[in-house]
Amino acid sequence: MSVEQDLPAVGEAPVGTAPARKATAAVVRDSLGIGLTVGVSGLAFGIAGSAAHLSVWQTCALSLLVFTGASQFALVSALAAGAALPAAVLGALFLGARNAFYGLRLGPRLELSRLTRPFAAHLMIDETAAVALTQPDRRTARLGFAVTGISLFATWNLCTLAGALGADALGDPAVYGLDAAGPAVFLALLAPRLREGATELKVAAVGAVLALAATVVLPTGVPVLLSIAAVPIVLAAGRTREGDAGAGPDGPDGDGLATTAGRAGKEDLG
Repeated sequence: MSVEQDLPAVGEAPVGTAPARKATAAVVRDSLGIGLTVGVSGLAFGIAGSAAHLSVWQTCALSLLVFTGASQFALVSALAAGAALPAAVLGALFLGARNAFYGLRLGPRLELSRLTRPFAAHLMIDETAAVALTQPDRRTARLGFAVTGISLFATWNLCTLAGALGADALGDPAVYGLDAAGPAVFLALLAPRLREGATELKVAAVGAVLALAATVVLPTGVPVLLSIAAVPIVLAAGRTREGDAGAGPDGPDGDGLATTAGRAGKEDLG
């Protein structure tokens, strides 16, 4: 089924009418609220970048060119912990790969011109995708995506600059405990995911065990990458349990055995 078939059957209100103006105002209000609120966390990234011994311009360049919070925090947290640059970059790339899947989902819905697609790709993050996907039609989806992306990009980068300059003026971040800002914010980003279901909790637990066990024998940064193996391990274990349950007394095989035994008993009684 195409994306357009997934959209509501009711068409969008004609542009210029009162319902259309009301919908536009609501989208702009909500999108600005998300963009400005989330963008302020760029302050924490600016501080985290300084804690990882990045210069102000290096920290700001990450926000300008990467612009995906989780990946940026993962990168600077790994660098602050002493990880090798290739390992830190690879971990950040793994986290950022999800944005490509957002693009596949939103491409048919937004139907942007070839000229604007590169700019839209740079703004394709969790918040812009969430706003666009919740809109009832293409016009409001485009508007929500653009307003959220532009406001968040501007706020995030300005706050990154402010955080980096402030931390740089303070001197050594470790003296004030600011070296813990990166890991703390990264954990705060992950915390909501752990409330989504049992599978997420299992993946987090197995990943933590793998990383801690590997820390003893592997170089810094590599255990974090190894923890990604928790995903296939948990999924494979879940499928195995489902297969065992299906073959139990209540599953198809179990029913067959029970039916056969029942028929044999009736024949003996008869």
